[in-house]
Amino acid sequence: MKDDDLTEPDGRLVLVRHGETEWSRTGRHTGLTDIALTETGAYKAELAGTLLATRRYDLVLTSPLQRAVETARRAGYPDAQHEPRLVEWDYGAYEGLTTPQITAELGHPWTIWQNGAPAGDTPGESLEQVTARAASLLDELRPRVRAGQQVLLFSHAHFLRALAGVWLGLTAAGGRYFVLGTSAVSELGFEHGSEVITQWNHVRGR
Repeated sequence: MKDDDLTEPDGRLVLVRHGETEWSRTGRHTGLTDIALTETGAYKAELAGTLLATRRYDLVLTSPLQRAVETARRAGYPDAQHEPRLVEWDYGAYEGLTTPQITAELGHPWTIWQNGAPAGDTPGESLEQVTARAASLLDELRPRVRAGQQVLLFSHAHFLRALAGVWLGLTAAGGRYFVLGTSAVSELGFEHGSEVITQWNHVRGR
């Protein structure tokens, strides 16, 4: 069979990070703490909706945390289905802290991608646990996307970066390579049948 005879899957997995919150604006790790968007975050969520409006989606899912749900609503998807696996990385003992604060507390450099998060008020999550969560979700969504469906996800920075890493076969640790701004729109798709990033960190009105 010639390459020209192969049909490239035209499905896409479209990712939207939630809009700005007070904690995201100041660099505080926001895992399961359920906080609202700022006014700027709400406005930028509406702008993200203009990037999404040119396509019809077969499935729209959102993290149940309000910053993602409100982003979905303001982007034009108030009926997005809640999917618990789309919640942010559980930062455990590091919830609400910035990376410099964590590094100072530990006395050595720290990143979520290498070290994960220990238990605090919540259990925290390791790299392996987040990889497994992302893989579980992708195992369900990948066949739909390969079949040509358009799937839209509203979620959080570290989890979406981890999801992209797992999509590429890098495990969640691959997320360290992908900067993702608030209200940013990204796409995962295919080239020659292989899973690739087709667009990343697109923000309207940056």
